[in-house]
Amino acid sequence: MSKLKITYRKSAIGYGRDQKATIRSLGLRKLNSVVIHDDTPTIRGMVFKVRHLVSVEEIADDTSPDAETGAESGHNGGTES
Repeated sequence: MSKLKITYRKSAIGYGRDQKATIRSLGLRKLNSVVIHDDTPTIRGMVFKVRHLVSVEEIADDTSPDAETGAESGHNGGTES
C-alpha cells in the first residue's frame, strides 16, 4: 500500500473549527511538521478538506528487490552439515 507524506504549510488561524480539528486529527501540530499516513479513502478525504493548508506527496512502497534479498542473506542455501 502506498503512503502519503503530508506537510502542514499554512496556519489554520481564521478557518473553521472543523478544519482545525481535521489538522489535529491528521497528527499535525506545528507549521512545517510532517506526518506519513497510509493512502486510504479516509485520509484522502481529510486531506481534501484542508488541501489549502497542507501539501501532499505520494510515497511508493518500500518493497524493493534489494530489501527482499537482504532478508535471505541469513539462509545457508540448503547445505547443512
